[in-house]
Amino acid sequence: MKLNFSFGKFWLVIGVFLAGLFNSVQAQWQTQTIVLKPGWNAVYLHVDASHISLDDLIIVTNGAPISEVWLWQPAASTAQFTTTPQQSSLPNSQWAVWDRSAVVDSLTHLVANGGYLVRNSGPVDYTWRVVGKPVAPRYEWTTSGLNFIGFPTPAATAPKLDVFLTPVPELQRNAEVYRYPGGDLGANNPVRVWSPLFRSVDVKRGEAFWIRAGEAYNRYFGPVSVELQSGSGVHFGDSRGTYSLRLKNMTATARTMTMNLLNSETPPAGQTAITAAPPMLVRGALNTTNLTYQHTVLSGQQSFTLAAQGIPGSEMEIVLGLNRSEMTAVAGSLYAGILRLADTGGLSQIDLPITATVANTTGLWVGEASVTSVGQYLKTYEKGSDGKPRIAEVTTNGAAYLVSRLETNSTPVSQPFPLRLILHNNQATNTVSLLQRVYFGQRSGVSTVATSETLLDPATLGSARRVSAPHLPFTLENIPWAKSSGMLSLGTNLVFIVNLDHNDHASNPFLHTFHPDHDNLNPTFQRVNVVGEESYTVNRTITLSFNAPEGDFSQLTAGTDSMVGNYSEVIAFGGRAGQTRVFNVYGVFNLNRISPIDRLIQPE
Repeated sequence: MKLNFSFGKFWLVIGVFLAGLFNSVQAQWQTQTIVLKPGWNAVYLHVDASHISLDDLIIVTNGAPISEVWLWQPAASTAQFTTTPQQSSLPNSQWAVWDRSAVVDSLTHLVANGGYLVRNSGPVDYTWRVVGKPVAPRYEWTTSGLNFIGFPTPAATAPKLDVFLTPVPELQRNAEVYRYPGGDLGANNPVRVWSPLFRSVDVKRGEAFWIRAGEAYNRYFGPVSVELQSGSGVHFGDSRGTYSLRLKNMTATARTMTMNLLNSETPPAGQTAITAAPPMLVRGALNTTNLTYQHTVLSGQQSFTLAAQGIPGSEMEIVLGLNRSEMTAVAGSLYAGILRLADTGGLSQIDLPITATVANTTGLWVGEASVTSVGQYLKTYEKGSDGKPRIAEVTTNGAAYLVSRLETNSTPVSQPFPLRLILHNNQATNTVSLLQRVYFGQRSGVSTVATSETLLDPATLGSARRVSAPHLPFTLENIPWAKSSGMLSLGTNLVFIVNLDHNDHASNPFLHTFHPDHDNLNPTFQRVNVVGEESYTVNRTITLSFNAPEGDFSQLTAGTDSMVGNYSEVIAFGGRAGQTRVFNVYGVFNLNRISPIDRLIQPE
């Protein structure tokens, strides 16, 4: 291709290295609409359309009359132009190019925050609709050359150039601005916009301008800058609960900003489906009485007023919270939307991507229950007139004292007693296992969770780890206890039943193998005693009641790698003829996910 004005000799770089990089990234979607006049147009993209090739976007999907697309890729610290876009100061001006007739293109995908020259080869205006992922404005201004840049102005009503530049007087006075009105390249395309004409030129969203910033350092995109924790947008993933962004007034007058949460458009074919917009909260002031934060639901428009630059209140931190309790779709489901920030003066509209994924609780969880109260078994005996206990009628089994009251209520313990908890959860198969011990290490070079040390690579045992729960019965096989009911999830109950045989010498507390009175053998050591003679069965029903989030901001936005709740256990001791004695145990527990590995390896 040969342009009709002198850019010098172009060195066509290898293309956009980001092309296709985010094809599989879960995201929200927005259409940027650009009107292309016949001939050459300057375009600035605020959406990333790298999920689709330019061939498919222009030829297959749109059927657009676009014959060429040029992306400006300047060297970050090198001046490329001295006076005008028609005069190149270096022979290696950096452009990447897509040409409809070319076999190999150096530009294959469209990325955001880029200035493009687009040729409409048709005879009339063409409305080009580019579907992509909105991104925050980002551009490295240079003071040593011209910048090919567009601005995040409101899509509905574009401000005039003189009004848009009013907050930065030095840039308004000294800026050299060139724009493309359409038509063939030549003396009138691009054309310089002299400062007296600033009042008649619209700063349209999606239009790019050549601008020399002057001698002063400049990074102006609008009256209020937005600083993010990460440049890619507001992304919570499957574990984050809060996200902070900072607003900063860049002007000498107070500014009011509005914030809205918008729905995403329908994703293009082949992209991840979106369940809904994320349920968002905005953190408010701290309540000093109970040390909790107030909050509001981001369901409508919210406003924030910033003081003039340089005085207190000109900067503001906004803390967004994700209410995961309202994300009721299956694990891995995507919630996505668009967070729109705009100033009431009509100069800027910044659209930020906002995404969250329903948490998957799969993996290895380790924590501790703290026993705080236990059930009693206290008898009160009847007394006669002499003050002595009364004896029941004598039978063949002897006589017993008469009981007037049996106390089984739970009472607090003098000191909490810790019980280690080890759980492995596979959410895909709805399988939750309670373990007496677990091994974490390498197997064939892959991190592994296993029930036996022999399942790990012997050479890596030095870095492997074992976690044990001494209060659970020990067996050589270390077979986990499968859940009896429930699931590992907020607001639910998870139940395990742990049975201990009366003749289990490894773990039954009533047995002392080498003591003749407690070895569970008859006096001649020839027969194992039946249950209830010297030893009892122990049946434990363990219930983990996971707390549902309460109404304060911190609990509603808590991450998903830790859970707390109430611990309860029913311990039944079994004797002869079906006799049992039951004790209740109560407390609290906490669990932390230490590994997301979904498979628990066991001996075959």
